[in-house]
Amino acid sequence: MLQPEAGLQQGRSGPSHAPHHSLHPGTVSSLSPPLSLPGLHIFAVAFALEVSVGKTNTVMALNNSNVLLPCTFTTCIGFQDLVFTWYFNSTEMIYHGKIKSKASEPFLVGRNPRVEFVGSTTGKDNNISIVLKNVEFSDAGKYTCHVKNPKEKDAQHNATIFLTVVQKMVEADNTVTLIIVGVVGGLIGLLILFMLVKRVVLFIIKKTQDGKKECLVSSSGNDNTENGLAGSKAEQKAPPKA
Repeated sequence: MLQPEAGLQQGRSGPSHAPHHSLHPGTVSSLSPPLSLPGLHIFAVAFALEVSVGKTNTVMALNNSNVLLPCTFTTCIGFQDLVFTWYFNSTEMIYHGKIKSKASEPFLVGRNPRVEFVGSTTGKDNNISIVLKNVEFSDAGKYTCHVKNPKEKDAQHNATIFLTVVQKMVEADNTVTLIIVGVVGGLIGLLILFMLVKRVVLFIIKKTQDGKKECLVSSSGNDNTENGLAGSKAEQKAPPKA
């Protein structure tokens, strides 16, 4: 069970913010309130602050191991005095930090002793990931990465990742997959072999037919030559004298 360190509030309610529109799993963004004009309502995208936990929002960890809980944020207009917080099951604060500006790294406000900050915000990515050490079965649950940016009129957004703790990793049974791959590979091999044999057989048949044609042509030429010579000799004989 996560126990809070001194200075870290426990039992505090999770981040409160306006309803957001999910872009994809693990990522949250929102639209700004409509701008009211006489006879016209305009909906505008507000600064595009976005929080993400990656392509998947599920993580599996072995009991008594360390697990990385990833989180990054992006903003089009930059940030100043940004506040980020990690919550366990929406109520228990396990890490609380602040970032003065893009040129400075986050500084700790409060944390659980088993939680370590491993991110960095001075590079290309605004990484505010944490590592949970020596995970227990009771640590399984929902972890929320919450960001508040005063520079965007205190815009607040979050993303959630679900942690599962297991005694041992179960190896996936790939027997069926291997069988399917083997069968498909065998069929492809047989098809290639059939095509090769077919080409060889067709080549032999073509050569045989070409040989027969040459024999026929040669035989026909010889016959014509013999017939022509016989006719020539007959013509050369003088007619009998009277």
